[in-house]
Amino acid sequence: MTTTIKRDFYLNRLIHAKGDGFVKIVTGLRRCGKSFLLFNLFKSHLLKEGVRRENIVEVALDRKKDARLRNPDAMYEFLKTKTAKRRGTIYVFLDEIQECKRPRTAGRESAEAKTEREQEFYDILNEFRDQQNVDLYVTGSNSRLLVTDVATQFRGRGETIQVNPLTFSEYYEAVGGDKSDAWSDYLLYGGMPELVHLKTDEAKKSYLDGLFKTIYFKDIVERNDLPDELFLSNVNDVLMSSAGSLTNPTKLANHIASATGRKPDPRTVGRYIDLLMDAYLFRKAERYDIKGRSYLESPSKYYPADLGLRNARLNFRQVEPDHLMECAIYTELVARGANVDVGMLEIETRAGGIRERKRLEIDFVVNFRHEKVYIQSAYRLPDDAKREQETRGLRKIGDSFRKLVVVDGIQPFYTDETGISYVGLMEFLLNPTLLSL
Repeated sequence: MTTTIKRDFYLNRLIHAKGDGFVKIVTGLRRCGKSFLLFNLFKSHLLKEGVRRENIVEVALDRKKDARLRNPDAMYEFLKTKTAKRRGTIYVFLDEIQECKRPRTAGRESAEAKTEREQEFYDILNEFRDQQNVDLYVTGSNSRLLVTDVATQFRGRGETIQVNPLTFSEYYEAVGGDKSDAWSDYLLYGGMPELVHLKTDEAKKSYLDGLFKTIYFKDIVERNDLPDELFLSNVNDVLMSSAGSLTNPTKLANHIASATGRKPDPRTVGRYIDLLMDAYLFRKAERYDIKGRSYLESPSKYYPADLGLRNARLNFRQVEPDHLMECAIYTELVARGANVDVGMLEIETRAGGIRERKRLEIDFVVNFRHEKVYIQSAYRLPDDAKREQETRGLRKIGDSFRKLVVVDGIQPFYTDETGISYVGLMEFLLNPTLLSL
């Protein structure tokens, strides 16, 4: 029996947005569960609510059976037929909408022509969105095409729901069993939903490696007319290797030079990083000056969308629990809808009559709407000296926002005499209400 993975956080957002007159844009990494959310979970909700099957129109543009609808003219005629003369609301699901575009003509194509060719589907969506009996839902795997164009192309009437790979709480709900065993598997293989149904280590490794070879790199190369995958692979892998560390395109270019013998232009590296983020393979956490209340341009941190994808690309060679724990915490915070930055705090010290300015790092400055929480990821706190080191920055901040240290393993939530709270990683990951306590 196949396990049904619940994605209630995203499902409830779709339910809440139902019939609001906006185009619902479900975005995220390929194979992270967007289609399942729409075509299975949300469809089941509609049917239970009494929506007739014939009032649900489903198109999967990355599948052969719907390939003809990748032509914008064919898509327009199809939707026109499906939404005409039907009673009640018509729910239209369009999967991987970026595939709806005219084929490229022979010869060199200008940037303007390419943009027009790739964005013709917006006109179709806007026309059917304006029909009172049509409720539109689309999925896509390119942030540049969908997220950044929502305000302009949909004239302010589009809303984005970004789906992520499974958080540990979603993964554990699906697999059950011993928490420590589940965490060890998640730390190694991550939360791509299909992994829940794979039983052997070999099958999991093969699946993760195949996603890059058959989908992710292929998509990026074709979409952006790149000469080949090699340099894209180099940038991806060095970024995966430096996950959770402060870096910038210049540092990454130096790393690539040491590995390949040729140093690329940092501007080119920066462009390729943007392409990887457009495909949702990475997120960027910028540095935030806590005292100065301003962002610092460089360096930043780049976190992989999924631990398993990161480990697979590095051939499972750099599986350091402390770094992966930090990545897992970041992924969890983002999946909960938080905006997450890396905190920087400058302090002044005096030793032997000499003043010295030091910069302390706060792992995460977490913003939930009008609330802020400072979080430090501390793999181990074996003694007072280590505790002092990990909490020094939190104690120096000086404001009244909550301060939390997440430590590995199982530890009950408590707060010390300085107002800093501590909690075990398992409790933090499995209790989504903890940050609202």
